[in-house]
Amino acid sequence: MARRPFLTVLLALVLAGCGATPSPPSAAPATAAPAPARSLPTALDVPAIGARSSLVPLGLNPDRTVEVPPVDQPLQAGWYEYGPTPGEAGPAVILGHIDGGHRKGIFWRLHELKPGEPVHVDRADGGRLTFEVTKVEQIAKDVFPTEAVYGDTADPQLRLITCGGRYDAANRNYLDNVIVFAKLKR
Repeated sequence: MARRPFLTVLLALVLAGCGATPSPPSAAPATAAPAPARSLPTALDVPAIGARSSLVPLGLNPDRTVEVPPVDQPLQAGWYEYGPTPGEAGPAVILGHIDGGHRKGIFWRLHELKPGEPVHVDRADGGRLTFEVTKVEQIAKDVFPTEAVYGDTADPQLRLITCGGRYDAANRNYLDNVIVFAKLKR
């Protein structure tokens, strides 16, 4: 079931040096394979990079960009609550900071992930899902791949997003996003 009611695609990202990500496009639901029942995500564990965090729900900013976790809490990750939850058909999106307040953030090492590495998501129903990284990309924010990140998929997938690349000190912003693509490991 698609939960992307917004059609806006904004390319300006400001995640306190990193910015909100563009909103997902509206789309018809994809044909979905059987997936675990909907359950809200509660925590993230990415062993390969030592990233562990509870998850807070993230909505949309007034400009229709996706909210980000508080920059003064750079170790806090959040999930985009208007998309699928992890385990539902479609791409569940989790965002985190690369840094904040002169401290390393939850996704400081996100760019180091490799295909095949696990990403675990704990759920409110007490379950734990394991996703397997399929690719890691660093992409300029001005060409953010909105459809590849938020577009419907027939199977449960996960996207992890942070900032990366060169830091533009004048604008207090990173120029790229690091995006991890992962699929549910069955």
